[in-house]
Amino acid sequence: MFQIPTFFPIANVLMIPRFELLFMLLVGHALADMAWQPEAMAKGKNRHFKPEYIPKGQKFVPCWPYWLTAHSLINGGLVFLITGNIGFGVWETVVHWITDYTKCSDKGILNPHSDQAIHIVCKLLYWHFA
Repeated sequence: MFQIPTFFPIANVLMIPRFELLFMLLVGHALADMAWQPEAMAKGKNRHFKPEYIPKGQKFVPCWPYWLTAHSLINGGLVFLITGNIGFGVWETVVHWITDYTKCSDKGILNPHSDQAIHIVCKLLYWHFA
């Protein structure tokens, strides 16, 4: 009988049916990459974004590495909490950081569709190797 664990990580992959694990990974991605990403983070993680308003007397200080790293850690942290595998969580953090960094390039290497495809392929790989 399926039992929900009472400890973190949220899901122990040995106790969760395969489809439920994939579903949880996809829901976690939707939450972390869409719903839990405020506009300030979405814009702030782009190294080419400069705010329209900078208070008088203050100079612009780029904060994109903090925003991008925080966003990637949220995604990687959720993967770890869902799978219970720290390796998957660290890999997700690194790949998410590189993917979003590349997407925010002014060279147009990635677009939002290819960005999401890379993120979803990662979730499919975690599901496959869990």
